[in-house]
Amino acid sequence: MEGKQLQKRLIVYGAVVVALLLLLVMRLAIVQIVYGDDYQIQAQDNLIRLSTIPASRGEIYDRNGVVLAANELVYTVALSYTGISQPESVADDLALLLSDYYPDISADTIQGLIDAQRLNNRLFEPVVIARDIPWDLVTRLEERRAELPGVGIEITPLRSYPQQSLAGHVLGYIHSITQEEIEASTLSYSLDSLIGKSGLEKYYEEYLKGNDGATRVEADAVGRPINELVTMDPTPGDNLHLTLDVELQRAMEESIQRVMDDLERKYPLAKVGSAVLLDAHTGATLAMASLPNLYPDDFKGNLSAARAGYYYPQGDYDPLAPGAGTNRAIQSTYPPGSTFKPVTGIAALHSGQARASDVVTCTGAYWVAPYIKCTGVHGKQNYFSGMAHSCNVYFQEMGRRATEEWMVWAGRQLGLGQRTGVDLPYEAAGNLPHAEWKALSNGALIDYLYSQRRQEIEDRYEDLMDAAETEEEYDRLEQRKKKELAQMEAQYQIDYGFETAWQSFDTFNMSIGQGANSYSALALARYVAAVCNGGYLVTPYLVEDIVDAGGNAVPFDGPEQPLRTEISDEALELTCRAMVQTTQSGGTAAHLFTHFPPEVPVAAKTGTAETGRTGDKENKQYHGVFVAFAPADDPQVVFAGIMEYGNSGSGSMGYVARDVFESYFGIDPAPVYAAPAVTPPEEAAEQDGAAPEDTDTQAASAEVRP
Repeated sequence: MEGKQLQKRLIVYGAVVVALLLLLVMRLAIVQIVYGDDYQIQAQDNLIRLSTIPASRGEIYDRNGVVLAANELVYTVALSYTGISQPESVADDLALLLSDYYPDISADTIQGLIDAQRLNNRLFEPVVIARDIPWDLVTRLEERRAELPGVGIEITPLRSYPQQSLAGHVLGYIHSITQEEIEASTLSYSLDSLIGKSGLEKYYEEYLKGNDGATRVEADAVGRPINELVTMDPTPGDNLHLTLDVELQRAMEESIQRVMDDLERKYPLAKVGSAVLLDAHTGATLAMASLPNLYPDDFKGNLSAARAGYYYPQGDYDPLAPGAGTNRAIQSTYPPGSTFKPVTGIAALHSGQARASDVVTCTGAYWVAPYIKCTGVHGKQNYFSGMAHSCNVYFQEMGRRATEEWMVWAGRQLGLGQRTGVDLPYEAAGNLPHAEWKALSNGALIDYLYSQRRQEIEDRYEDLMDAAETEEEYDRLEQRKKKELAQMEAQYQIDYGFETAWQSFDTFNMSIGQGANSYSALALARYVAAVCNGGYLVTPYLVEDIVDAGGNAVPFDGPEQPLRTEISDEALELTCRAMVQTTQSGGTAAHLFTHFPPEVPVAAKTGTAETGRTGDKENKQYHGVFVAFAPADDPQVVFAGIMEYGNSGSGSMGYVARDVFESYFGIDPAPVYAAPAVTPPEEAAEQDGAAPEDTDTQAASAEVRP
């Protein structure tokens, strides 16, 4: 009986085994016959990998063909996984040899690069350890080659900047790509790629990058290379031809540095300046500077500790905040001070609320609260003398007549409070204040402050009530809390109503370029260009042409065509004539252009702006702002510049404008270099408590009251 049961079990087991074998045979047949071709292709794909050969980036030239960004062949130390049996040991030995040259490259750093390649299944590609290594290190590595399996020296193209820091912020810099950038880009990159991080290098990355070549590498299942097959040559990137002029750029940067050096002896915070020179009719950017300088070569590899101290200085004042690569000409905004007064004048003239001949009597302060002081006692002023003397009283009256609505309209027509559209990344829009903006921004701030106070009251009484020993004490505390909250709510309604409503002092502050006005140097240059070119709002741009390596033009989206504003011709013409008076005898910029020939008259507007930063008003610290165009009767170029803590526009950026115009028009410099005026505002005042000739003083603010 037991033998028959065993026999039955064996038959069942045998049947199961046969069935499984038949199923396996059928599955293999299906794989071979039906899906054989597909799997063969996949197997070949797994076997053959592409190892990237980086393309040379496109070069960048100024308008006259001077090279600003090029490429050079450099020695690169790379680690190939082929033949490495103990990668950790090789990493230790290589890090030791590199330590004298690259102390930041440790064995862990090298192992991390290898691990990143492994995670991406790309061990068939060499891992770049250091670029642009010196010749003595090349020799040292070659001598130890037998001890460093997998370590090799490659000759690769790398970005170079022949002009060093010249136009550094405009050009930008390249640096190692991140995994996030690889995933976000539609272009092809490897983990060893360098990518544009700022400036033109970033904005035109898709043109500059080129197309990488590739080596077909036979690799095993884990991505280790076995054999090298066919090579595909890389295609260089496209070349950029800029509107920038190297000589004008150099004149601008050297002048800013010279003026800062002079001012810094008297005003230690005068460390930062930015300026722009535009073609008045097209918006072509002839020069754009932001100091302290950026050296693009510093960022091709790891930033050394010594150079990091330059870009990120220790202490409370950081001239490059929020970090290296900041182009202050487009990314930083400042109160414009009196350089906003032409906008106020245009608003009053265009709206019909004033005529250029209307007389306003200046007695040293405006007659309406908060009685903002003037730059002096100017007596009877019309549009032309008011502009020449930068009379606060005159322009506050023009602002009152025009109203906030017309000043905002004029500012928007001239492109203020919006991005210019320049072909550079990270441009700031600035701020043109208006009633709706104030209600929104101050309302949010008031709500936040009072929500904090409500919570403080709730928390305080919660502790007190928890500690109450009797029910009577608890009820008494509860009533006190309700009363305190009710009082706070009443004050909230008062503060909210006052702080969110547009007040008369907002109009007065705005009319002289203070309050919440805030613009970049480029935005100021663009607005002045529209004033002097007949009312056309240009789009500033830097790239004139793009050509490939063969010299063929490459299509790209250039700047938008200038748009005609709705400002009347009369308002524009009168404003240009008024700005000419600023450089004439008695004007706030009269001392700057006296040696210019009659055929190159200059129109300008000076500005000494309160910074809006904590403590600066009490310490009488001012930014210097200056705008100008020339020739005044047939404008060709427009200048705008801002110097932090420059004390006055005519005593800081006014000198830079003079130097740049001399370079552009070929005018011999003044016989003796006139040092910037550094007289403190209170010492230069025409009356006690007033500010210097081109200084705007703000007697009231729209700050939220505690």
